[in-house]
Amino acid sequence: MSVDTEVPARTGNRVAAILVSLALAGNNAASYVLSLAAARILAPGAFGELSSLLAVLVIGVVPAMGLQTVVALRVARSPSLSQGSLFALGLVTSAIVATTALTLSPLLVLLLHLGSLAPALLVTAALGPLTLLGVFHGLLQGSHRFAVLSGLIALEGVGKVGGSLVGLVVSGSPTGALAGAAVGSLVVVVAGWQLCGRPRPRWADRHGGEVLHTAQAMLALVLLVNLDLVLARHTLPAGAAGEYALGAIVTKIAYWLPQAVGVLVLPRFAVSDRRRRVLPVALLVCGGLDALVLLTSLVLGPSLLAVIGGARYAGSTMPVWPFALAGSMLALVQILLYARLADGDRRVTVLMWTAVAVEALLITTWLHGSPTQVVTAAACTAGALAAAGALLELRPRKPA
Repeated sequence: MSVDTEVPARTGNRVAAILVSLALAGNNAASYVLSLAAARILAPGAFGELSSLLAVLVIGVVPAMGLQTVVALRVARSPSLSQGSLFALGLVTSAIVATTALTLSPLLVLLLHLGSLAPALLVTAALGPLTLLGVFHGLLQGSHRFAVLSGLIALEGVGKVGGSLVGLVVSGSPTGALAGAAVGSLVVVVAGWQLCGRPRPRWADRHGGEVLHTAQAMLALVLLVNLDLVLARHTLPAGAAGEYALGAIVTKIAYWLPQAVGVLVLPRFAVSDRRRRVLPVALLVCGGLDALVLLTSLVLGPSLLAVIGGARYAGSTMPVWPFALAGSMLALVQILLYARLADGDRRVTVLMWTAVAVEALLITTWLHGSPTQVVTAAACTAGALAAAGALLELRPRKPA
């Protein structure tokens, strides 16, 4: 029997795309609302503290992304695979992430100049359940239960971001916001466990090496999406860096717009012949969606910055289309990364980290005279990486 007929509770492709897109968009919008509320409730110093800790959370959940990818691929390949063994893998990964975060908490206090250890400990408390949540996302994604998956993604936004908002409003402090995020994340994990049939851990199978490999590749992708913004802040004058931060919003829009495509196609990449059929379509859909962002940025030009940032940027002459191009290339990179991970190709991890190093070298040593130079370095690096990923797909590994 084929995988298609064994997977229960499938969702139609178009309906799934709409549901997952809405859930992801809702999460992103909720995060934006949290930032706006925090900027108005907290003093500038406290707002900076919360923003930096939320950035640590974004980096800290990278193992969850790797865990979700590994679980989704394994379930797609073997629908009868025991959920218990994958749940056990999630528990171990979650424990490792939480223990590491706990160990590094004092260092975090020093690096971020926190007033106490409590916020760092609350980051640890949130990272544990958020990592485990990757298992449940992967189980639903791999079995093509996209309607339930979109519900869990939406619930994650309500729990994590909603909890942060409640904690922020009640306490008026970063500590309260992080406490709300930790409690909300725990509630979402319990809900995910229920939705996936309340699996019990089985400790027979281990896939820790695969999770580590996948998490490394995903971490490199996360860095590439954010590296140019960090380096722009480091190398450009304050005013130019502020303009660049606005342009980076366009990059994020182009990158996040086709996110649902990756969620839908990853399970289909698990089978080699299906991957070769689906990958070109996925790349075309991503390119088509991002062509809208690129066209908008070309038509509106620098005036788009005033639309995003307000009247103070009305006189800006910085071109916006390179930011849209950079985000579009990164969206293609993500699809190609999923395809290579599905094939078990470890060359892609080396390729991803090489791109990180090249972009950092280009910006810090050469292309940092203006925002346009910085974003050109980011777009060219992402474009070259997409081309290299396509070449890896066209020239697969030789069998051992």
